[in-house]
Amino acid sequence: MADPTTTIDVALRDQPLDLDACYRFVQHSSCGGLCFFVGTIRDLNLGYPVTHLEFDAYDGMAVREMEKLAVAARDRFGLHAVALHHRKGDLAIGDVAVIVAVSSVHRAPAFEGCEWIIDELKKSVPIWKKEFRGDGSHWLNARP
Repeated sequence: MADPTTTIDVALRDQPLDLDACYRFVQHSSCGGLCFFVGTIRDLNLGYPVTHLEFDAYDGMAVREMEKLAVAARDRFGLHAVALHHRKGDLAIGDVAVIVAVSSVHRAPAFEGCEWIIDELKKSVPIWKKEFRGDGSHWLNARP
């Protein structure tokens, strides 16, 4: 297993995320496949206009879970490197909420690993999303 301190970059911050920094982290001369997922705040959800979102997190646990996901994906899909960054706080329409960046020798593991990470992050990492609309606000995973 590779040294996780040189192949895993995880961040949870209340400042804008940097896609270029994630690219630089995962890029390597041995890797022909780099894959990125960039989640942005959209202005419509389930047919309702959205004004902005707020993300809250249990910081210490969220970072530990993000690290576990990154290491698991690296090992499961044979990835060279993984960068997983998530925002918290108030985000406006168009802001970047999450970046998943991975690299591998070939494209298939990069695509598979990137998709697996974002799917698992939404299931297991204690980061919560509050949606604001003209008719009020609610936590998305708390709505019936």
